[in-house]
Amino acid sequence: MRTHQIPDTKVTIQQKEYLYFSGTSYLGVAAHKDFQQQLAKSMATWGTSYGSSRNANVKLSIYDKAEGFLASFLKTDAVVTVSSGTLAGHLALQVLAKTTDAFFYLPKTHPAIKHKKALPFFINDVITDEIYKYQKITILVDAIPALETAPFSFDFLDNIPKHIAITLLIDESHSIGVLGKNGNGITSQIPKKENLTIVTVASLGKAFGVSGGYISGNNAFIAQIKALALFGGSAGMNPAFLDGFLASQKLYQIQLQKLKNNCAFVFNKLQQHSTIKIAKNYPVFFVDDDTIATKLLQENIIITSFQYPSIKKMMHRIVINANHTEEELLFLLEKLRH
Repeated sequence: MRTHQIPDTKVTIQQKEYLYFSGTSYLGVAAHKDFQQQLAKSMATWGTSYGSSRNANVKLSIYDKAEGFLASFLKTDAVVTVSSGTLAGHLALQVLAKTTDAFFYLPKTHPAIKHKKALPFFINDVITDEIYKYQKITILVDAIPALETAPFSFDFLDNIPKHIAITLLIDESHSIGVLGKNGNGITSQIPKKENLTIVTVASLGKAFGVSGGYISGNNAFIAQIKALALFGGSAGMNPAFLDGFLASQKLYQIQLQKLKNNCAFVFNKLQQHSTIKIAKNYPVFFVDDDTIATKLLQENIIITSFQYPSIKKMMHRIVINANHTEEELLFLLEKLRH
């Protein structure tokens, strides 16, 4: 199905209008007129792109300003932005490969952070004995895994001996902007441990609606990212998008509250349905029915339906965004009941 304009709560395909419960624009800003106008203002100052290395002799002040804000927002030591969430994951893995003894991945880890030599952390829901062979391990995990509606519990960290140094590499792409205090994700809520270091990566192109990504961690780790040849040889994130991101913080908070209201409204209507996996504060839910996408399409509703890379079956996601009206939500709920 092809469309010729950005979807919001509705999308037109082959001259027919559908309700749109798909995508990852959780805050609904990608199609928001105020947000688009702000980006136009930001482009007037910073242009439409800037294809220079971050290490070049001419440096744009917007990078330091935005990265300083992100470090404070995420409650971390340092942040560096890059052109995509996927590149963020690739760069983080490059640095970690120099310092870790072994990589382990949790179920459904996204390919952006899954090292080619990584081993499964759990075998039949039990921590693998392989971890005891190493002094330094890196655990790869999506904050919100595919087909889930709640973050991973990190209680398993208490079962790893203290003499093993742990680095958690967390992909917050589907939680940043949506979960946590003011949308700052789940990482800052993980209890601190003496043997634990946390690195996060994420796309800013989902909830926040700007193409780019970031890596967060301690100062030494971010310095190593900036020293990589690939980082120095790449153009930075679009500076106009960073400026628009900073200027839109009030709008993000307004949209986040609208999203929370929509999530709670739908949750209260569906929480008793045993075939539906849903959480009160997360805008994605799942129906235990492999034909759900086809059935809803017949009712002029489009949801996400495709082969996701980290799972073995088709993924059917129903996605709420901040711009959905109560009328649109009620229409969806009515069709789900049938």
